[in-house]
Amino acid sequence: MTAELKTRLWGIAICLIAGAVGTVVFELVGFPAAAVTGSAFAVSLTCLFSGARMDLPVRWRDFLFVLIGLNIGSGATAETVQAAKNWPETIVLLSLCVLATLYLSRAFLNKVLKLDPIMAMLAAAPGHLSFVLGIAAERNIDAAPVALIQSIRVLAITLLVPPLITWGLAEGMPDLPELPTMSWVNLIALTLAAGAVGLAFQKFNLPAAYLLSGMAVSAAGHISGLTPGRMPWGLLTVAMIAMGALIGSRFSGVTAKDLRHALAGGVAVTSIGFAVTLISVAIAALLFNASVPLLIIAFVPGGVEAMAAIAILMGMDPAFVAAHHLSRLILLSFLMPIWARRAFR
Repeated sequence: MTAELKTRLWGIAICLIAGAVGTVVFELVGFPAAAVTGSAFAVSLTCLFSGARMDLPVRWRDFLFVLIGLNIGSGATAETVQAAKNWPETIVLLSLCVLATLYLSRAFLNKVLKLDPIMAMLAAAPGHLSFVLGIAAERNIDAAPVALIQSIRVLAITLLVPPLITWGLAEGMPDLPELPTMSWVNLIALTLAAGAVGLAFQKFNLPAAYLLSGMAVSAAGHISGLTPGRMPWGLLTVAMIAMGALIGSRFSGVTAKDLRHALAGGVAVTSIGFAVTLISVAIAALLFNASVPLLIIAFVPGGVEAMAAIAILMGMDPAFVAAHHLSRLILLSFLMPIWARRAFR
């Protein structure tokens, strides 16, 4: 075993241990969605103070996204398909929310914080980090500040949304029906099928390919009645801790100086995104009589996998949340290249 491989494995072990410890601490103090929030917070701090590399392997991440997707799809029934017919109304409003967030964040970063116009445009994107970094790489732009500003946004939203809902809006939380535990035979079959479908989705460059494949395969199995039940809670908890660790690991290799330089931008895009979200949610709640807590998780510009995980932990409809966040990513896939070409001209 090479020294480099040993260092990599040690970093992964520290990452997962920190995530587990953070989960236990947050659970003990009663912080909501502790498996994700505690893990993300603890791993972020460990990365910043230790300077260790804690990147989880790509295939581990793909497997993690498949598991979360399978759990989202396990709630699919004829009733949820019927309810999905009303989703386009809120998705249209979400699209306006994305446009407003992108425009206001870019303007603030450029005019107030004096970021370069192109850097401001990339850092202002409310999501789709890998796609944004790809645009930066094509143009030979230093993507590190963009990635750090975006990582601050994702971490802040992950930590802020659960307590906002649990301690401020608990009465408006809808309940999901309890389902029996899925058999391990069905779970293994769904995981293998979702992995194969995820590879195909990835070849077509679909956003969140493995999350989407897990949702699609699981929904098909549950609507048909072939694979009833939800994922075992213990396995789901491990997946949630790993999800939080993945969020925190984005701060691997970040120095205190890097963090100071990016902090103002990260706080700005998070605040603007939150403000626009709350206004949009208020409008959606009035127009469509929808659940405010559910709308917040669906509209807020956090990571699609993280927000779906939080929805699962908080007992809300993860399919509604995932559908809206995937719509946001698809919209950004069309918008960002157009805005990038305009900015470079």
